[in-house]
Amino acid sequence: MDLFDLTPVEIEALRLSLWVSGWAVAASLPLGILTAWILARLRFPGKNLLDGLIHLPLVLPPVVTGYLLLVMLGRNGTIGAPLHKYLGIVLAFNWKGAVLAAAVMSFPLLVRAVRLSVESVDPGLEAAARTLGAGPVGVFITVTLPLMAPGIITGIILAFARSLGEFGATITFVSNIRGQTQTLPLALYTLTQVPDGETGAMRLCILSVLVAMAALICAEILARRFAARIQG
Repeated sequence: MDLFDLTPVEIEALRLSLWVSGWAVAASLPLGILTAWILARLRFPGKNLLDGLIHLPLVLPPVVTGYLLLVMLGRNGTIGAPLHKYLGIVLAFNWKGAVLAAAVMSFPLLVRAVRLSVESVDPGLEAAARTLGAGPVGVFITVTLPLMAPGIITGIILAFARSLGEFGATITFVSNIRGQTQTLPLALYTLTQVPDGETGAMRLCILSVLVAMAALICAEILARRFAARIQG
């Protein structure tokens, strides 16, 4: 079989990875922007604790994060049981849980990129807008948010790339179910465990590298273009 001739299973894993990563970023983006703004602009008791909790997935083993998600949001979990009983929502062992696991693991990268962008915005510009009669929401939408755009774009791409590569939390929380939760990393792992799976594993390895590199290059190009427009 040709090295670049993807099988239906591999195409399915690629599509699911893109689907899960896209939803993970879309679901976490509004909260990520709000969290980044709060950490950059506000002072309050427990701020360091909140900052630590947000960045905890970066330092914890992903399997630990996945296990905590399973304990809390599994069908018999402390939060998952009421969700299933009263709302009929099940997150464990399906693609929605894969989205949640990817969002949790990529959220710190999103927040960090956006926070750095918020901190680079000159507060004097926001103050000038307020003196002209703009309210807090208007200042944020018309002044702060456009100036944050490079950081937001960078955060989106970094979070997307991180979601594509998520493995430990995903396999612990939602298992490795073909067509449901078997993303690229999980499909690659599966191929390494079966006889004659080396060629398929190499294809997925190359594909993962290409997609991740494309995402990072796009982030750099888009961030530079937005920065140039703002400076112009």
